[in-house]
Amino acid sequence: MVGRALVVWTGLLVLAVGFGALREALLTPRLGSQTAHVLGTIAFCLAMLFVTWASIRWIGPGDTAAAVRIGLGWVVLTVAFEFLAGHYVFGHSWERLLADYNVLRGRIWLLVLVATGAAPVVAARLRKLPGF
Repeated sequence: MVGRALVVWTGLLVLAVGFGALREALLTPRLGSQTAHVLGTIAFCLAMLFVTWASIRWIGPGDTAAAVRIGLGWVVLTVAFEFLAGHYVFGHSWERLLADYNVLRGRIWLLVLVATGAAPVVAARLRKLPGF
């Protein structure tokens, strides 16, 4: 189960990078940074839920506790990737990376983390897996 969850998370990571690239290429020039950020975040959350819904049987959590552990693991991996790759690979400052967490300035990145954590449980319940 853990290996399959990691495979799906890796796919979600690729999806997130693709969504970010499309957002910057298509939405930001037309709608501005803030509107593009909000629309892109919501669109990615929906896509992530769909991918999780499509793959949750394959991942195979046996119960809600296992799905919660998967979601929490995905959140930890996502935050680690965001900060480590964001800073050391892409060269973003710590301030820039932390700015996405400032909901008072309209940044809704936290929604991605909430959706990431909840997606396995939500998907398992939508799929009516045994034990859910």
